[in-house]
Amino acid sequence: MAGERNAVVAGPDLDGLGDALEAEGVAVSRVDGLANRPALEDAGINEADVFVLTDVGQATSIPVVVDLVGRIRIVVYSRDSLPEFAKGQADLLVDPALLDAKTVAEELTADG
Repeated sequence: MAGERNAVVAGPDLDGLGDALEAEGVAVSRVDGLANRPALEDAGINEADVFVLTDVGQATSIPVVVDLVGRIRIVVYSRDSLPEFAKGQADLLVDPALLDAKTVAEELTADG
């Protein structure tokens, strides 16, 4: 993620990954409520490098993001399991109990 970095976070960010990304210099926008196509577009998904989903109940947003943007890094940061239909489109599945938000943010912003 070299240069200007942008992320969209959908779902309640109780573990603070959005804040950790901001601390790493990423411009973060958030989807309040349902992460449907209009909400994702309003949040700037078309300019985003990363889409973070924290609520697997909104897993249908993943194929919507892929359809809208094409190539984008999709991160699911949740203690819950992602439904099978969305697993193939997610790049990274992380349980906050295993890796804290700061570590994940550092990995997402590391060059190389």
